[in-house]
Amino acid sequence: MRCRPGLLAGPAAPARRRRGIRGRARGPAGPLAPGPTTGQEDAPTGRLPDVGLLRATDPAVLAGAPFTYAEVGATGDAALPVGYHHAEHRTVVGSGRAAFERAAAAVFDWRAQRGVGLRVCADGPASTPGTVVVLTAGLPRLGYDIPCRVVWAGTDGDECGFSYGTLPGHPESGEERFTVRLTPDGDVHYEIRVFFRLASPAARLAGPLGLALQRLATARYGAAIRRAARG
Repeated sequence: MRCRPGLLAGPAAPARRRRGIRGRARGPAGPLAPGPTTGQEDAPTGRLPDVGLLRATDPAVLAGAPFTYAEVGATGDAALPVGYHHAEHRTVVGSGRAAFERAAAAVFDWRAQRGVGLRVCADGPASTPGTVVVLTAGLPRLGYDIPCRVVWAGTDGDECGFSYGTLPGHPESGEERFTVRLTPDGDVHYEIRVFFRLASPAARLAGPLGLALQRLATARYGAAIRRAARG
């Protein structure tokens, strides 16, 4: 599928279950690292599709592209992998079961990403591991494509969310996890865990400015989910 400028791809209603993939992944500066099979083929040999500045990338052409980091699924581990920048953020976005359900629906609807001004083009729902999403920053046809693949989704019980990892063309290399959790005392927590390296020359050139922008985006993610939780 190709998303036309302004067309936002949203997910179907998620089934109540937890799924994930831990697959073969391309390390930041090396060959494919071995891992359990995922049922996905590696990208065909040859040149990967162009992504980045002034592109309009079709998620379908990235379906077989390798991850750009080796630790696929590691945002679900107790300790984030060494050798990366780490960030963990938690905020209370509401209270009660109804607020939790609204917040979970917003997470799976890419509401946080849209809340920071990104355009969303996906070949499936956020609740399905393997879904490729291309987030675009900037103006239609004059933006920067940020491609990711969903590596884990949890739609059961009192904790729901998903993780996605970076694909070729992303300015960073790593993984980000978004969850909402209903605590025993009724509070609804929105949590983000991320590990990343700067991968593109532009990102490395931005340096501290890029890190500051990411912290700002994290705060705005929480604000978007809080608005959704309130209904």
